[in-house]
Amino acid sequence: MTDQPDLPNEYADTLRSIRDRVTVTRSRAQLAANGHLVHLYWSIGSILLERSRTGAWGTGVLSRLAADLRAEFPSMKGFSATNLKYMRQFAAAWPEEESIGQQAVDQLPWGHITVLIGLADGGHRAWYVRHAVDGGWSRNVLRHNIRSRAAERHAIAPTNFSRLLDDDGADLAQQITRDPYVLDFLAVDGDRDERAIEQAMVDRIADTLRELGTGFAFVGRQVHFAVEGSDFFVDLLFFHVEQLRYVVIELKTGEFRPDNVGQLSFYVALVDANLRRQQHADTVGLLMVAGKNEAVVRYSLATSNAPVGVASYELLPAELRHALPTEAQLQRAILGPQ
Repeated sequence: MTDQPDLPNEYADTLRSIRDRVTVTRSRAQLAANGHLVHLYWSIGSILLERSRTGAWGTGVLSRLAADLRAEFPSMKGFSATNLKYMRQFAAAWPEEESIGQQAVDQLPWGHITVLIGLADGGHRAWYVRHAVDGGWSRNVLRHNIRSRAAERHAIAPTNFSRLLDDDGADLAQQITRDPYVLDFLAVDGDRDERAIEQAMVDRIADTLRELGTGFAFVGRQVHFAVEGSDFFVDLLFFHVEQLRYVVIELKTGEFRPDNVGQLSFYVALVDANLRRQQHADTVGLLMVAGKNEAVVRYSLATSNAPVGVASYELLPAELRHALPTEAQLQRAILGPQ
């Protein structure tokens, strides 16, 4: 026979309080709506959080409480000990119930919320909530964006948008940038040429669009433009359906060079002149490079008359990249001390 945990003195009152809240919610037929279920879970978590501050409410007690709740409500799912812990963490992450509605947390499935409560930074949590709701992210997409630090990379690529676009347009355009872009899903190494990486991005277009962010639609690769007998090809062309603007992306496998901005600006002008319609916002360009000197980028952007930005890209996740030996370390391992 398994040992029963010593129950806190307030256990019976706690069980009764939670049972009453569940009963009231069920009687109003509100559990069919996800938002009401989220608020119920928050209220249960709030009770457990308060109890845990004044008594011993460890795993054993929560397991007993879970069993009692399942006995009271056999047709309801969600009353496992693990889920009760999640509810308690949920209430700790959002101490005020009003903030759940204000931040649209109650528009997310419970599974998404269990992923978010592991984030220590409240600002980052709010960012992921907003973008998960707006973008209709699945739980896997949410996990991917958290792992790839999307909130930290969002809207920070150096650009000249504020100089060349009106205030609203500049802010909107800046919002669709990231730095760096994490392209670890391509399964290519840094020695591959630009065409190979571009092709890999097209082959994995769903993953590419996910990394670019909500609103991007793929137009084409190596898009051809003829200018008085000369042929030019845009590496990757996208259209942002929310901002109604074309986005020209050029990819360079080497370090950023000032002449890269001139080439990208030329392609932005081509798209503006040949594809942009009257209802469209200004076309913008984004240069993805393997590395960059921020000062050189800043001076180069100051000379461009086209709205462009520069961002780095990564082909390996940070944790794997840092774990790999450097070229010098490999040489020492193979050749020995010199």
